[in-house]
Amino acid sequence: MPAERRRAKASPRAPESWSPEDGRLANAAKRETLRRRLLERRARGIGLELRHTVYGYALVDGARNRVDDRNDLTLDDVESVLARS
Repeated sequence: MPAERRRAKASPRAPESWSPEDGRLANAAKRETLRRRLLERRARGIGLELRHTVYGYALVDGARNRVDDRNDLTLDDVESVLARS
């Protein structure tokens, strides 16, 4: 179909149960995902791997040893450890 004859599809309506808080929660989750991926790339750049554990996060070196022997790091902790390296 030629471009001039195409019509944009109507966007679906938001469910009646949707609230602005849902959008804020989704945005916060996306920010955390992007931050985690950035920290994963930074860790790989210096030969470490960021792993998710039951207790939080762990930085693991090439010999599979935990950095600082911790597996309960928060993303803030991971960022500070990477800044020291």
